[in-house]
Amino acid sequence: MEIIFYHPTFNAAWWVNALEKALPHARVREWKVGDNNPADYALVWQPPVEMLAGRRLKAVFALGAGVDAILSKLNAHPEMLDASIPLFRLEDTGMGLQMQEYAVSQVLHWFRRFDDYQALKNQALWKPLPEYTREEFSVGIMGAGVLGAKVAESLQTWGFPLRCWSRSRKSWPGVESYVGREELHAFLNQTRVLINLLPNTAQTVGIINSELLDQLPDGAYVLNLARGVHVQEADLLAALDSGKLKGAMLDVFSQEPLPQESPLWRHPRVAMTPHIAAVTRPAEAIDYISRTITQLEKGEPVTGQVDRARGY
Repeated sequence: MEIIFYHPTFNAAWWVNALEKALPHARVREWKVGDNNPADYALVWQPPVEMLAGRRLKAVFALGAGVDAILSKLNAHPEMLDASIPLFRLEDTGMGLQMQEYAVSQVLHWFRRFDDYQALKNQALWKPLPEYTREEFSVGIMGAGVLGAKVAESLQTWGFPLRCWSRSRKSWPGVESYVGREELHAFLNQTRVLINLLPNTAQTVGIINSELLDQLPDGAYVLNLARGVHVQEADLLAALDSGKLKGAMLDVFSQEPLPQESPLWRHPRVAMTPHIAAVTRPAEAIDYISRTITQLEKGEPVTGQVDRARGY
């Protein structure tokens, strides 16, 4: 079995060595320009077109949970990968726990009014504030995939009312499920904290705009953990300035790194992190990939395959 690996920043030698330990019968090599030798599987992130074009691969693994970048490249260069070759994404590989940590910590930060107390501290004001109740602090999750399910599971522990919005109905215990555009308003109008975990598709680009934000209760919060292109940043800032939104926490942006001139840097009710909410954990990724390749070789059912038409 031949496996080729390409990632512009990962330590290729470590990955090659780890994969060969996990799959003793495989020969793994870092792909380099001019390498046209046969391969059965490819592990990639932002691969050059020539790496995959014309290859008769059994499968390709994208080294991340999001596949919008490689799908965009495939749309521009359909010759890059035959439509019959399955494409897989990393389903969890430690990202679920990281998303749980991030989402829970931020919801609790707002629920306990730590943002308000920081503002009071900056003014040297000692002023206890009225507490929020859980009943008035409903959390809505847009996107009900693997990571959305993990976040909902962790927030249940804290007793917040939970709801999710997705393409298909979910039957998660303790979570109200809303489906499609026709149920979006009902989902939004009782959502105090909106968590975005949607995939990046043509249908979801720019979805968090003034029309959507206006349907949230006054004083709502937005937590974006998916993709920056989901948010119309000017609309978000306008909602913050008007008081419609009380705060926003952003991990992703339409342009990264975020330009210095962006007003998001200086807005008092915007907090941010540099796209670190959930990163690929190499050891767990190796475990998932090696397990999936073994299942594929045995003809067993697998999970994590990307639906190219849907975009995730």
